[in-house]
This record gives sequence, structure tokens and C-alpha cells, in this order.
Amino acid sequence: MTNDTQSRINRVSSTSTSTSTKTRTRYDTSRQTTVLVVGGIRFWRRLRRTTTRAAAAVAATVTPGGWLLVGAAVVGLAVGLPLGWIEFVLAGLVALVLLVSAVPFLFSARAYDVSLGLAHDRVVAGSEVSASLRVVNVGSGVALPGRVDVPVGVGLIDVPVPLLRKGAVHDEELSIPAMRRGVLDIGPARAVRGDPLGILRREIVWADVHTLYVHPVTTPIPSTATGFVKDLEGNPSSLVVDADISFHAIREYAPGDSQRHIHWKSTAKTGTLMVRQYEESRRSRMVIVLACGEDEYANDDEFELAVSAAASLGARGIRDGRDVSVVVGGEVPEFARRTVRTSRDLATVTARTLLDDLAGLEKTERVSPLGDVAGLAVEGHGDVSIGFLVCGSTPALRTLQHAALAFPADVGVAALICDPTTEPGYRTLGSTSVVTIGLLEDLRHILARSAQS
Repeated sequence: MTNDTQSRINRVSSTSTSTSTKTRTRYDTSRQTTVLVVGGIRFWRRLRRTTTRAAAAVAATVTPGGWLLVGAAVVGLAVGLPLGWIEFVLAGLVALVLLVSAVPFLFSARAYDVSLGLAHDRVVAGSEVSASLRVVNVGSGVALPGRVDVPVGVGLIDVPVPLLRKGAVHDEELSIPAMRRGVLDIGPARAVRGDPLGILRREIVWADVHTLYVHPVTTPIPSTATGFVKDLEGNPSSLVVDADISFHAIREYAPGDSQRHIHWKSTAKTGTLMVRQYEESRRSRMVIVLACGEDEYANDDEFELAVSAAASLGARGIRDGRDVSVVVGGEVPEFARRTVRTSRDLATVTARTLLDDLAGLEKTERVSPLGDVAGLAVEGHGDVSIGFLVCGSTPALRTLQHAALAFPADVGVAALICDPTTEPGYRTLGSTSVVTIGLLEDLRHILARSAQS
């Protein structure tokens, strides 16, 4: 090897050894941290929801007696074992055994399929309605004896269910009393599983609710058209007009009269133009104003009698083909009772719709009084031909007379006072007829006698 070649090798070696390379590695940890934080938040939310549901399920399952046993078990074992108190230990063990033995009674809680049906959805107060309850075991095994609760308004009907094999059916016929007027919600049925001691309890609710209308008691009364003359358009009034259907009389022609109303035969006899006159015919509308204030009735019996009387009058008017309006007071705030007047018309399309609305009617404290409601009823129904004011024994006769003055002078008005403690009677107060009834049948008898007279 020559000297030149060796010198080149030495130069390359010295150059390569003198050069140093530094490598730096950098890791991006921001994405991994975000994933961990989001996962932790999701896990915490899921754990919180699960814990909340579990706590709600335990609270709904353990009865007050069960919680007492849980406390006895925890205190007895936690205090008795460290201190060696045999009595506390025995009490805790007994409570624990009772809790554990009550658990098997909760099995097959969802094995039932319950269906509920009503024979009728509308009945009269004081009667009963039949209902059918069917329980089917849809589970995979035998269902232990249990109970099905059927809520009826604020009451409850308990139906025991025997042991059911797979696919077995248990039918139960129920008799639901409807003693008082109102609107009752029947259902939803609840299957109840629990131990005989009432320590644990589990309920399964079915969304099957039926509405039962308990109509007020009504009595058949004579036709409200008695004493009125009927024609094609309605009942003629005492007002005389120049054009209508019910012919009344003939008078001399006056400027502005229509020539088509000229009576030519009378004109030929008298030699003077004579025109026809007619009685104004109006639709036969009956307005029933029902008081609903607490201070307008002495007790609940008076209010129930008044509702039954209004229902009897309204149903009779609808069957007679009249336009019937049943008006009650609207609820107003206490501070505005002296300045605000409100009223509400009940549905009178058919007798059934009227009875449905009357079934849910209740008297309240904050409601417009009878006189204000009568004024609003007349303002809303200008074609009224007969009016009824129905109230209890509390309003004075002066109040009834003031309420009757809200009707036009040519409208017949009758005030109906409902008082179960008084004798029935009939009298007149000016142009207003005042009828007092103690029983619902009194209304039928009094109206029948007045129609005959």
C-alpha cells in the first residue's frame, strides 16, 4: 500500500469518528389522556345510573317492616359479634334469616299477564258494574300464589291468585260499587308478589286504565213543551213582528211595509191597504243555571240533589228536541271574586254528554255566584225561552229574585231550591216560580201538577 492510499484512509476514518449524531424521540400523550378521561366520565355516569336504579328498586321492594329487620340485622351483628353479646347476635341472625327466607317469594313476579275489562263504562249512582279480570301465566315455570290489586278511584280491590302452571288461566269476576256520582279511574292492575310476613314486596303495573262515568240519578218528568205552542220554527212569543211564520193579526199599511205582506181580501173589504202581522217565532232554548259554590249549599246532599234535578231537566229538554244550555260558574281567584265573572257551558249535544259532564262536577269555594252566572248565561244565549235556577237552601229569596231579573221579561223563569230537610212546595215570587223539593221525585210531581193546571 502506498503512502498516498494510507493517508486517504486515515483522513476518512478521522472524519467519520469526529462526526456525532443525536436522535430525540417524542411521544404524543394528549390523545390517550383524552380517551381515558372520557372513558372515566362515561363509566362514572353508568355506575351512577345503575346505583340509582338499584337503590330505587330496593326502596320499592323492601317494606317498612323489612327495613326494620335490616336495621336489626346490621346492628345486632355489628355490635354483638365484636362485644360478644349473644342476644344481639341472635337478634341479628333471626332478622337475617327472615330477610333471606322472604326472597324466594319474589320470584316469578313477571310471570303474569293481566287484562281487565268493564261490562259498562257508564252507570247510574247507587248501582254496580261488572268487571272481568284474567290472569295468565306466561312464564317458563310454575307461578307461586300471588295477588292482583285493582285500583277503583281512591279505593282498592284485592284479587288473590292461586298457584298457576305454565300457560294456566285464572278468570275472576268483579263487582265494582258505584255508590256516588263521579268519574272513576279503574286500574291500572298491579300484580303484587310478597312474603306472608310483608317483609319484601314487588309490584308489576299494567298500563290498562278504564274510565267509569257514574251519572247522577234522574227522574222522568213531564215534557217541558207543555203549555207552549209548537210550529215549524219554534215557539211563538208575545212579540209582534212584520215578517214571520205564525200569523197574528191585520193592521193598516204603513210607509215602508213590504207589498208582499198586503192582505188583499181585507183591502178589498175595507178599501184601505191592510198588511199581515206575525208573532215572532224563536227557537225553544232552555237555559239551566246550576249553582256550584260552597256557600250556596248547606251540605253535600243538597248539592247532589241539585245536580240530579238539573240532569233530569236537561235530559228531558234534549229528548224534547229543545236547544238546552246548562251553565255553571267558572272558578276564579279569591281576590278577584268581586270583579271577575266567569261561567262554563256543559256539553249538551246529547243526554249522554250532559250526564258525563255532570258526573265530574264538584262544588268549590272560588266560583262565580248564581246571580253572575245567570247574567252571563243570558248574555251568551239571547234566544232563551225558559230558564231554571237550581241551587240549595242557602241563597235568600232576594238573591233568587235578583238572579231571575237577568232574564228578559218575556222569558219564564223558575227557581228550584233543593233542600232534603224541608217539605216540597210551589209558590210565585213576582213573575218567578219558586219550587222547593226535598226528594228528586218531588220535582216530577210538582211539574206534573203545574202542567195540568
